[in-house]
Amino acid sequence: MTTRAEPRPDPGSAPPRCLMLACGALARELLAIRDANGWSHLDLHCLPAELHLRPERIPDAVETAVRRHRDGYDRIIVVYADCGTGGLLQARCAELGIEMIPGPHCYAFFDGLEAHAARAEDEFTAFYLTDFLVRQFDAFVWRSMGLDRHPELRDMYFAHYERLIYLAQTDDPALDAKAAEAAARLGLRYERRATGYGDLPAVLAQLSSSASQ
Repeated sequence: MTTRAEPRPDPGSAPPRCLMLACGALARELLAIRDANGWSHLDLHCLPAELHLRPERIPDAVETAVRRHRDGYDRIIVVYADCGTGGLLQARCAELGIEMIPGPHCYAFFDGLEAHAARAEDEFTAFYLTDFLVRQFDAFVWRSMGLDRHPELRDMYFAHYERLIYLAQTDDPALDAKAAEAAARLGLRYERRATGYGDLPAVLAQLSSSASQ
């Protein structure tokens, strides 16, 4: 899915085109931030969020997308974190000569990279959800882990987890209730942390500014 912003009224003054190649789990938030700020020179192409279930496939998928779109843009930025690739995505981006936003996981963008790193030791036994993952809990957690077919696996998979932390991008009581239900289904203590968009607005502001130069 590639989402283009509306063109500027004066094409002659438009900055170079920049493509954000991103995880589908961030699509809603990236579009909201971009559109709220009028950064019409930033286009968005999202790879399937299902790749999170097979992180070893992310580098190849990113490379395929880069080669497909490279001729149409002045600059491509990969808006992914490492996301379980063990450094392979960063290495592939370096080989391709494209930029990548640093970070351990996509949800750390929302929590704030520095804050997330500072809390890492205290939250070693925490399982995280974002707005996207709350909405897609059944598809991305329950069914993908086989818990719909073998609920007895829950105690094995989550034996070392103590709490579920919902990193909330929005103030939505329905999502809050759904996240609390997910915690109960996993047998974890529930905690909600209002993060908003975290580091993403600053990241996009920097991309927009540098893309305009």
